[in-house]
Amino acid sequence: MKKKLFITRKFPTHIVEPLQEFYEISQWEEEDLVIPRDKLLAAVADCEVLWVTIADQVDEELLSHAPNLKLVTNLAVGYNNIDVKALRKQGIMATNTPGVLTNTTADLVFGLLLATARRIPESERYLREGKWNSWYPMQLVGKDVSGATIGIIGMGRIGQAVARRAKGFDMKILYNNRRRRHEAEEMYGFQYVSLEDLLKQSDFVVIMTPYNTDTEGLIGAQELALMKEDAVLINASRGGIIDEAALYDALKNGKLWAAGLDVFEQEPIAMNHPLLTLPNVVALPHIGSASLATRTAMLMLNVKALTAYGQGKAISNRID
Repeated sequence: MKKKLFITRKFPTHIVEPLQEFYEISQWEEEDLVIPRDKLLAAVADCEVLWVTIADQVDEELLSHAPNLKLVTNLAVGYNNIDVKALRKQGIMATNTPGVLTNTTADLVFGLLLATARRIPESERYLREGKWNSWYPMQLVGKDVSGATIGIIGMGRIGQAVARRAKGFDMKILYNNRRRRHEAEEMYGFQYVSLEDLLKQSDFVVIMTPYNTDTEGLIGAQELALMKEDAVLINASRGGIIDEAALYDALKNGKLWAAGLDVFEQEPIAMNHPLLTLPNVVALPHIGSASLATRTAMLMLNVKALTAYGQGKAISNRID
């Protein structure tokens, strides 16, 4: 008898079809809408395998509705949407998609940094709204990236990839991480500093640390006050690491020059969110890994894990 698999999004047919050899498959039919919680809880009642995205919370409540669940496959490298401890207690495995999105995400991070520094979205709106009537010396002036100091909080794979790109812009690279990256320091000249010194010295602060209990609210009013008033803050890691109310106050009151954000505490962000009222905020809809090649690679990592489970083989990319 085939195992029952529920998919919380409508994924491309050519990705899902091969799994029919091993699974009886049901899926939420809306590609661009999160499955309502009540429908998700009903759907997991008899499934053995669950394929989710970062928008789907896999917690104790869900597990209480899923007595047959044995495997959760997550379409993301981060897994703060999954209560790993709760899964372990019940012997349920989980997998993610590490490695394949490093360069794509680093490209987006650096693109967001450039767009924020040079006010590119603001300038594009300026043109389209018919405001470009003449040229004058201080028109839409931004910040130089080349030669500036970048501070990276979280020097994992993506953080290091961002740092290598910064090296190409002749930036001085500071970083803070749970442990030092001695090899990268020697190879690329990255400089380890305390979080306080990083915030004080950097022209651009880039958050690339995972979201967990240690990093929740890591950047609040006190930390923002340490930064230069003409500094730029970039976050393409996870929402919740920055205190958004404190960030709004700093940006609005001229205590911070600009922010580029690909992630937010609540996603999708509400259209009446105060941050979206500020011209010095560049906001993106969590598109860090959104290239066709990378999203396909992520899906295929999930398929590999699901195929292995269907065949009774060892599963790769397990979340430990």
